[in-house]
Amino acid sequence: MSSKKISTKLLDQILDSTIEKVSASKKDIIEIGELSRNEYERLLKKLENIKVEVSDIIDEGDVLEERMRLARNRLAQVSKNFNQYGEEEIRTVYENANELQIKLSVLKQREIQLRERRDELERRLVQVKETIEKSENLTGQITIVLNYLNGDLKKIGELIEDANRRQALGLKIIEAQEEERRRLSREIHDGPAQMLANMLLRSEIIEKKLGSDDTEAVIMEFRQLRELVRESLREVRGIIYDLRPMALDDLGLIPTLMKYLNTAKDNFGMPIMFKTLGTERRLSSKLEIAIFRLVQESVQNACKHSEASKIEVKVEFQEETVVLSIKDDGKGFDVDKEREDSFGLIGMNERVELLEGRFIINSSSERGTLVLIQIPVKVEEVKNEIYN
Repeated sequence: MSSKKISTKLLDQILDSTIEKVSASKKDIIEIGELSRNEYERLLKKLENIKVEVSDIIDEGDVLEERMRLARNRLAQVSKNFNQYGEEEIRTVYENANELQIKLSVLKQREIQLRERRDELERRLVQVKETIEKSENLTGQITIVLNYLNGDLKKIGELIEDANRRQALGLKIIEAQEEERRRLSREIHDGPAQMLANMLLRSEIIEKKLGSDDTEAVIMEFRQLRELVRESLREVRGIIYDLRPMALDDLGLIPTLMKYLNTAKDNFGMPIMFKTLGTERRLSSKLEIAIFRLVQESVQNACKHSEASKIEVKVEFQEETVVLSIKDDGKGFDVDKEREDSFGLIGMNERVELLEGRFIINSSSERGTLVLIQIPVKVEEVKNEIYN
């Protein structure tokens, strides 16, 4: 394990960055909770209106039932003494009974539809309430983490005396961050995202059921709701991907990198070439997420700052190491000059050191920038022995 010292200032920078990211996550969760509470109130109000409408229909149905009973009696009387009534009176009796029967049938069908909508709203209210409770629990847990980060953890730099302890602590922080991302992404995926998708489906079904019986304004209102749901769903899924790409666990490192680079290519309008060398294989979860974050940070830096015309990304699987190469043909920079926006590079260097790897940057205005990272695969076995 390397004996290189990590300064207290650098550790404070890492902690401040961690606090900022956790605070941002807390803000997102609070926002989701607030949206869910607003949705809960809206659904609750709609449910109350439907209950009132169902009650009114039941009362109206009772009145129609009584009128229908009288009409049947009158119809039976006319049918029994058919010869005693004129043609006009007979026709009036039959038409009245038939009209009442149609009205009662329509009213019953309307009652069935309203009861179905009521039941669906009650189910959705349960889902939204569960989402609210989860967001409140997550907010409380993140608050505890923030209190710890802002309190006792701020003093760790003064207590660390050698590189081994600092590296072990840093790795623990990284693992905690990634574990929190994984857990939070699952919570949001199973809660708000599913709820919003269901709302979208139900709005389309409701629009079809309403048909021509309702005004155009109601249809437009539901269409606007559908667009709002689509936008919310895109935002929630974006949060999930930023916290942790779920494809990493399911598909592995290379397919996830390919998906990310294709997305980055579209978002930044930058040609990005991707190539793998050696025999591709699955690595430990901690190592795969570390490699993904290193490539992600390097590519984002190149897209935002290099003014390059293209980027080349290579991942080479060797027997005992994984080598990453991220190269651009941009304007380059002075690697020896300290800059205000260099924290991303410092964080990458620290992450590589924690994995016992090598981090090299070559940059010039004529050749662009090359980021070369070499990570030993077997380092994971060493880390496991330390913490067991």
